[in-house]
Amino acid sequence: MQTPESLKELYQRKFGEVPDGLNNGIGHFNVFKVEPFQGKPSGSLPYQKRDFYKITVLTGNSQIEFADKTIHVPKQALVFSNPFIPYRWEHNDKIHTGHYAIFNEEFFYQYGKLFKYPVFQPEGEHVFELNDEQYQWVISRFQKMHEEIDTDYEFKYDLLRAIAQEIIHFGLKLNPSKATLNHKNNASQRITSLFLELLERQFPIDDLHPTINLRKASEYAEKLNVHTNHLNRAIKEVTGKTTTQIISERVLQESKVLLKQTALNVAEISNALGYAEPTHFNNFFKKNTEMSPSQFRNV
Repeated sequence: MQTPESLKELYQRKFGEVPDGLNNGIGHFNVFKVEPFQGKPSGSLPYQKRDFYKITVLTGNSQIEFADKTIHVPKQALVFSNPFIPYRWEHNDKIHTGHYAIFNEEFFYQYGKLFKYPVFQPEGEHVFELNDEQYQWVISRFQKMHEEIDTDYEFKYDLLRAIAQEIIHFGLKLNPSKATLNHKNNASQRITSLFLELLERQFPIDDLHPTINLRKASEYAEKLNVHTNHLNRAIKEVTGKTTTQIISERVLQESKVLLKQTALNVAEISNALGYAEPTHFNNFFKKNTEMSPSQFRNV
């Protein structure tokens, strides 16, 4: 199975460089404009999963492959992409324009769980054709994001998050029956959803919940009444990642929050996250961020 494309790989592929501080914050968000293209049709992007979320609005005749479905967009559409489903675009027109925003789960930390929204669920609706009025509204939201991301406003990322949420809810309202319908998932999707919910219940670390209780894939499997191998296969099928990898990513996310937003020392954070020794936590953190916890705290 092809490895999901990371944010770092996306930047390298499209721009040839990685922005400074990509791993220094708690979350990442960026917005881009698709400039008018008038050469030959650009063909298709690689068909694979991406390790981030994406909201796109695009004009032009194109096709989008999502898992086992091919969706034709004759004019303009709003598209929600998630880390759980492989996809690619294929542009048929010589001219296409649009905008897209990319962000990770960490960017919405404590502001809702993205995988709860049907537009980001594997079995949900991901592509919405827009009439001209709807298209202009979405474009206005993206233009606002472009304006805000270039400002020095202290709380601009809170505002960008709010605009992104506004677009998400706009998409949900385009198909309200699908926003409330409990879709019949396949077995792997159901197990993955239950696992993610159980994982989230381990956080946040605070006075009422000072330590995580589940740390290993086998412990989650026991709680879910499935064999560890069965859990691993289901998680891998849906996300393209191992169970241990997803747990580690969530622990890393929480560690960044604790380092930036609390006065807990590194040893206390290490203990809260289930590490027997602070050195183990230090090694884990440095392996994933290329800096020590203390260095990250002071960035």
